[in-house]
Amino acid sequence: MEITSAQIKELRDQTGISVMQCKKALEEASGDMEKAIVILKKRRSEAADKKSDRELGAGAVGSYIHNTNEVAALVVLACETDFVAKNPEFISLAKEVAMQVAATNPKYLHKDAVSAESLEAAKAVFSAEVEGKPEEMKAKILEGKLASYFKDMILMEQPFIKNPDTTIGEMVNGAVQKFGENISIASFHRSSVK
Repeated sequence: MEITSAQIKELRDQTGISVMQCKKALEEASGDMEKAIVILKKRRSEAADKKSDRELGAGAVGSYIHNTNEVAALVVLACETDFVAKNPEFISLAKEVAMQVAATNPKYLHKDAVSAESLEAAKAVFSAEVEGKPEEMKAKILEGKLASYFKDMILMEQPFIKNPDTTIGEMVNGAVQKFGENISIASFHRSSVK
C-alpha cells in the first residue's frame, strides 16, 4: 500500500513525531491511522527506556498560577542539552505539567516514591475488603485496589487534565521520542492559600 504525504502529515499533526517515524509507523500499520498511533505509543516507551540512563544536565522550570491567584505550581523538567531546554515545545510541556500539578495536587512522582508506611496502611484497609474472596484471587484484587487508590496521587500515572486519553508519563515519554534525549520531571512543588 502506498502511504501518502497527507497521511503522514495527519499522523504528524496528531502526534508531533518526526515525518520518518510517522511514515514507518504507517507502513507497518498498512496505512491504518489508529494502528500507527498504537505503534508510535509503543515505540515511545521503548525510546524512553533506552535513554533513561543518560545524564540530565539542562532543563526548564514550568510554572502555573491559577486565575484566582490561590494555587500555584512549579515543575523542573530536566533534559540533556540546552538545545532541547530552550525549545518552545519543551518549555510548553513543563508549563502543562505545572498546570497538572496545580490542578491535581499529586503526592508522588513515581509509584516507587510511595512510602512503605503509606503502602502498608492502604493494604491494611483494602485487605478487609478482599476477605471472603477466593484465595487465588485475593492478591490480584488487592493489587488492583491499591493501584486504583494510588493512581490519582502519582503524577506520572495521572491522566492529563486536557486530554484524559494520555497520562503525564506518556507525555514525558513522547517528549523523549520527539527530542531524542532523556527527559524527566526532576521535581515539582504546589502551593495554595487554603
